[in-house]
Amino acid sequence: MHKLESKREVSTFTLLLTITYMVSYMTRTNFAAIVSEITEATGFSKSVLAVPLIGTFIAYGCGQLISGFFGDKISPKKLVSIGLLVSSVMNAVIPLCKSHWAMLAIWSVNGLAQAFLWPPMVRLMSAWLTPEAYKNTVTTVNCGGSIGTISIYLIAPVIIWLMGWQGVFWASAFFGIIMLCIWQIFAQDIPIVEKTATQTTGKGAFKTILSPLMFVVFFVIILMGMLREGITSWMPSFLTESFHLETEISILSSVLLPVFAILSIRFANWLYRRYIRNPLACATVLFGIGSLFAFALYLCCENNAVLSALCSSVLTGSVHGVNLMLIGMIPNYFENKGCVSTISGILNFFTYVGSAVATYGVAVLSEQIGWTSTIFMWFLAALAGSLICLLCIKPWKRMFS
Repeated sequence: MHKLESKREVSTFTLLLTITYMVSYMTRTNFAAIVSEITEATGFSKSVLAVPLIGTFIAYGCGQLISGFFGDKISPKKLVSIGLLVSSVMNAVIPLCKSHWAMLAIWSVNGLAQAFLWPPMVRLMSAWLTPEAYKNTVTTVNCGGSIGTISIYLIAPVIIWLMGWQGVFWASAFFGIIMLCIWQIFAQDIPIVEKTATQTTGKGAFKTILSPLMFVVFFVIILMGMLREGITSWMPSFLTESFHLETEISILSSVLLPVFAILSIRFANWLYRRYIRNPLACATVLFGIGSLFAFALYLCCENNAVLSALCSSVLTGSVHGVNLMLIGMIPNYFENKGCVSTISGILNFFTYVGSAVATYGVAVLSEQIGWTSTIFMWFLAALAGSLICLLCIKPWKRMFS
């Protein structure tokens, strides 16, 4: 199909997708951002409130497989619209829940709705953009997720002060409905004729997806998901418990995490486009940087809040760079096989397998063995990710040369 060529068209397209992804994060990460406040207000323990978070990660991960498949078959624009609508409704309803089981049900539906955003958006980017424009756009859109997280961390303390923790969800629902209206008006869909011509996934594609190398990549993605969500979800709790900071200050301190994520995503894109063309090689470098700062965090996590926040931020940023390589760049390798959305959904599925494990695992580990030992586990995970990616560099080059 005809690709967007003018700089203005590409910029407008990129802006729309970036804002959409930003709002999607606002309607999904808000629970994790204020989980400490919900704990204080409701009396539920961390491990109990981890259950709704696990529910949304499991639903989101499983929904990726469904969304990825349908993203290659039917209108990506409609799938994104459905996701925005249902997610907004769930955000409006969850403050009314009286038990953590009701929260689990509502937030799981929200996770499923959120799954209908990323794979169809990747499909749209692959269809409308040239390979070079795709790299820049997918990088910017990934930054949109971090911007959404920053927005929630910044406005949550103000909203909590004015309306309580419930107001954070109602504000998110409002933003979601506004974004839905904008998406419906301005989003460009893929012509039916083009979709019909490319929607059949051949045997070669399935052979590649089911290859031993891809299963190793899936495992690395699980490690990446464990690190990314484990740190992001529980950093406010870590700062509150370890250094006795106020909840609002801990939440604001966690703004550093997505700020460094944006910087790392930009750095990863620059490294990938200018010097290292292999996404597994880039992931090796970024995981290695993360392991160094994870070890530094292990050394200082008991006596210095500022250094702990800084090391956590760099660690999280490096993992977001890995996410860009493995989740953002790999799907475009499958464009000629007609399964961009499908592979995007599969990759994201394994990301949130790791997220689900880490969300509950970090809560339990921090309660049972303390934060110092939990952080050492983060170091081991980052180091393992770097070593495994290193072993995959040459096989990846042979498969896609």
